[in-house]
Amino acid sequence: MTVSLCIIAYNEEEALGGLLQQVKAQTFPKKNIEIVLVDSGSEDKTKELMEDFASQNVLSYMGMQVLDNPRRNQAAGWNVAISAAKGDIIIRVDAHAEIPEDFVAQNVALIESGEDVCGGARPSKLDSPTPMKEMLFLAESSMFGSSPASYRRKSGEKKYVSSVFHGAYRRQVFEKVGGFNEDLGRTEDNELHYRIRKAGYRICQGSDVLSYQHVRGSLSSMLSQKYGNGKWVGLTMSVCYQCISSFHFVPFFFVLVLICSLLLFVSAFITGNMWMAYPFIFIFGCYLLADLMMTVAAAASAPKKYASYFLLPVVFFLLHCAYGIGTLAGLVQIPFWRHRVKKKARETGWSAKDEIEKVRQCVVDNSPKDNPAKDEPQKDESPQKTEEVPE
Repeated sequence: MTVSLCIIAYNEEEALGGLLQQVKAQTFPKKNIEIVLVDSGSEDKTKELMEDFASQNVLSYMGMQVLDNPRRNQAAGWNVAISAAKGDIIIRVDAHAEIPEDFVAQNVALIESGEDVCGGARPSKLDSPTPMKEMLFLAESSMFGSSPASYRRKSGEKKYVSSVFHGAYRRQVFEKVGGFNEDLGRTEDNELHYRIRKAGYRICQGSDVLSYQHVRGSLSSMLSQKYGNGKWVGLTMSVCYQCISSFHFVPFFFVLVLICSLLLFVSAFITGNMWMAYPFIFIFGCYLLADLMMTVAAAASAPKKYASYFLLPVVFFLLHCAYGIGTLAGLVQIPFWRHRVKKKARETGWSAKDEIEKVRQCVVDNSPKDNPAKDEPQKDESPQKTEEVPE
């Protein structure tokens, strides 16, 4: 089978060079790999790195493409890559990632075993460790600080899930469901994978597939990421509520309950009815206890101990609030956001729905006519339940 390995990037000159070297080190035969690199209007040397890699390695691979993503958002970048890909299998890898040398080979093995969509664990990895970065890494790696998503931690078992990171797809999957919804920001994976599952395909998380994602290097960037993730969870409820897990709303309900109980707490001192202060004391007390317990557990599991770990309770709280406030903001902004989307469609004649179909048609047009396509999705006859995978 042939593989299209797709990477999109925006201002990733620091991370991209290392990833491209890992692409070169793949054990899967290069003559069966097409490299598709997409630049989203970078303002640094990202595209230059892509072009240098392409010019130096074009003869080693089945194909080599360096493309532009004029719309610049992530979903549009993946659509550019998928529309151009020629391989039997299309693999997506974020530029801010690391892949071991058997990454492509392990994904191909899963697809050849009968899977239609697959991926693996994607734990976080730290760049240039410092005590503060080690603390942030610990917060992001903790189930309490991120999510119970199984892809965030290494797993020794094969399972069927609702979503995967750095996924590998039979091209027939895109021929059936089309591309990504470009109206969406951080939740485009969730929506695409919902359509894939709805079409009858299973999403496999293999035990031997592994990749890494670089953790954010500062608290401000991590909080910004969490706020953005939460915001897009809220906005996506107006597009595809079925693709959002109940786990996504835990920070939102925490923030909502905390705000309501805090208002009662303040009212207690204004009205003199001190019983109104009890809900906040109880809720925040329970949260603080859980926060401290998870901090101790996370710090105990760390191979190195730093004084910065004393900040973990505060960081956990800030991460939860950032995500929850983001979701609240997204829900409030739904009518305004939907209005902008519809206005853009009226003025330009462009719509995300049309783009999804356009990508599907491009994949069909690029498919070899003699390709022994596996037209029907693999039916899930396994008694194993599909695991929900929140972002």
